Amino acid sequence: MKVKKFLAKDMPEAMKKVRSELGDDAVILNSKNVETGGFLGFFTKKNIEVIAAIDPHQLSDAKRSQKKENQGYNQTNKYTNKQTNVSETRTKPPKRPEPPKAQEKFQTANLQKKDSEYELKKEIEDLKGLVQKMSGTSTPNEGYPPPLEAVNRRLKDQEVIDTIRYQVMKDLLRFYYTSGETSEESTVKEWAENALKDVLPNVTFGGINFDKRFLNVVGPTGVGKTTTLAKIAAHASLNDNKSVAFITTDTYRIAAVEQLKTYAKILNVPVEVAYSIDDFKKAKEKLSGYDVILVDSAGRNFRNPLYVEQLSQVIDFDNEMETHLVLALTSKYRDMSKIIEQFQLIDIDKLILTKEDETDTSGAALNLVCDYQIGISYMTDGQNVPDDMSEATADSLVQKVVRG
Repeated sequence: MKVKKFLAKDMPEAMKKVRSELGDDAVILNSKNVETGGFLGFFTKKNIEVIAAIDPHQLSDAKRSQKKENQGYNQTNKYTNKQTNVSETRTKPPKRPEPPKAQEKFQTANLQKKDSEYELKKEIEDLKGLVQKMSGTSTPNEGYPPPLEAVNRRLKDQEVIDTIRYQVMKDLLRFYYTSGETSEESTVKEWAENALKDVLPNVTFGGINFDKRFLNVVGPTGVGKTTTLAKIAAHASLNDNKSVAFITTDTYRIAAVEQLKTYAKILNVPVEVAYSIDDFKKAKEKLSGYDVILVDSAGRNFRNPLYVEQLSQVIDFDNEMETHLVLALTSKYRDMSKIIEQFQLIDIDKLILTKEDETDTSGAALNLVCDYQIGISYMTDGQNVPDDMSEATADSLVQKVVRG
């Protein structure tokens, strides 16, 4: 299978190039609009990029067919010229024969019907990954001035997604040239922080405000839900002087229940274990006199529509409960995204990001806020209770990304 990329100003020109080089049996695998040329991302020209493929055997057959056709034409033309030379008449020589229009129409129709003529479907599927890589190679010109290139490298190292990084770098270029091309490192970093703040959506950062009595903490196994819940309980009890209680529904792991009971004993707060919806209802009534009830939930429950429906009959999610999703910053960003999508049955109010001390990148936190329009309540960086936890802010997030 021969795969080639073509660049043209529009689709008709691209199709002409495909036919000319690969023949009428070529298959269009992908097409997209791209920007080329320009200077530092400005004054670019819009073009179309087409990726086409053809079986080498078909390409060879097409070339041999074209060669025979040309030889036939040359022999005919030679014979016609010979007849003209021996003739004594003064008639004008015959015009060069034109290619049959019917054949041109057939060739055009043949190319247009490519979607129904995939004879190499399996082979093309195998090339999907290759095509995606080839399509992704077209990136904006990144020849930034040295002071800005340092920021660009920093954003890459922090694993900030390209869409955010490109927007920030465009803003930095504008600041750079309108300010007389300053090279002060502190100034450039300040620009970068302001540009990142502009990229952030209008979401709420910070810890719980006690508007709702129930704080539901969900998330996958191993991200530190129980420890984080104990930290929040300690802060609410010691710093905000609130009466606190626990309800745990994470009965799939015996260790989780025992761990929460240990924290409850240390903090001198009650804990109720709910094995069913009825148990949860009884626990809610029993703890009705407490200011804040922290719920340690098994993540798998909230991927079950029936469980969510039953729990909504016991708790008003809108008026009584706030739900925070716990994610570990040591996870891959793609895995974090999948986890968020798994919890679509309930509304996630904020994120809690843990294990900050186990990674040197903060770009994933920024990506999550921008991609999913969700704020961050807490960031944790250790196992100590009630320490090693801080309320998240937009300023602290962008500072970590830009300065570390």
